[in-house]
Amino acid sequence: MSIAMPTPEPSPEDVSRALAEIERHLTEPPPPPPEPPADSDEAGETRRVRRLRAEVAEARALAELQTDDTPLLLDTPRLRKRRKKAHEAARLHLLGQDPAMRAWQAARMRRLLVAAAMVALTLALAWSTAGVQHFAAEGAPTWSPSWVFAWLVEPFMSIALLVVVGARAYLGTQGQPLNDRKLIRIEWLFLGLTLGMNAWPYLPWSTDEFSLSRLVLHVLGPIVAVAIVTALPIILAAFAQLDPTRGAAEGGVTGLTYSANTGDRVRRAAAEVAPLIERVQVLIAAGELPTTPSAYKIQRALRCGMDDARTVRDALAKEAA
Repeated sequence: MSIAMPTPEPSPEDVSRALAEIERHLTEPPPPPPEPPADSDEAGETRRVRRLRAEVAEARALAELQTDDTPLLLDTPRLRKRRKKAHEAARLHLLGQDPAMRAWQAARMRRLLVAAAMVALTLALAWSTAGVQHFAAEGAPTWSPSWVFAWLVEPFMSIALLVVVGARAYLGTQGQPLNDRKLIRIEWLFLGLTLGMNAWPYLPWSTDEFSLSRLVLHVLGPIVAVAIVTALPIILAAFAQLDPTRGAAEGGVTGLTYSANTGDRVRRAAAEVAPLIERVQVLIAAGELPTTPSAYKIQRALRCGMDDARTVRDALAKEAA
């Protein structure tokens, strides 16, 4: 037979602790519901479904944007650069058709050709100096008076030749070709002496062992000098005939106004064809036309109308009379 123990009476601290627990239980929010599994949500969609849905939406947006051709209308840096060069080339072409530009180009080219020809002529004459010295020394001992003075033979001939050629070249650039027969004979005299003195010691009858290569090497300078002296006046005469200010409108540097033989055939006064008269006088001075050219030769040389050619012929005949 058990004896029931009496229940202890709660103390005031136990009562306060119980009340605090009840108060805390009433004030705290309820706990959140348990989270769904990592591969699903409330609607039943897994992460794979969401990823595929995003991929489809992205593809639709890209397909819609790819139908827009606006980006294709923009110039790329390479296209912009090429367009800039094409525009510059077109403007340079138009500038090249300007009469003043044509005149400047012709003058620059003429100066360049004359300078190059004079440099080549000087080098060619300098090349032949050794050959002329060998000819003039005639086996004199080195540093003897004859040997030293032999070096002066070619320079004084070359300087005299360059005086004549330089004068003809300068006057040719000014539209006044100098074709005096005496000057031409002087040029050929100097060139012939230079060529002869360079070639004589190496000719078959002047040497025991003839060598063609050595002969060609020593006559190379005089031959180049002869070629330059012959070609330079012809080139300058051609430049003197240029008329860029009148040829630009007709697509050619040397083109002149062509007067057709149809329509009004009234012969213009000589004052109206004064430029053609000047051109014919230049051609006569250059020896390309006779002193009293016919109208047919004038028409062929100037590529003008027959009426203008007759007017020029009559004006020249009047001046000669």
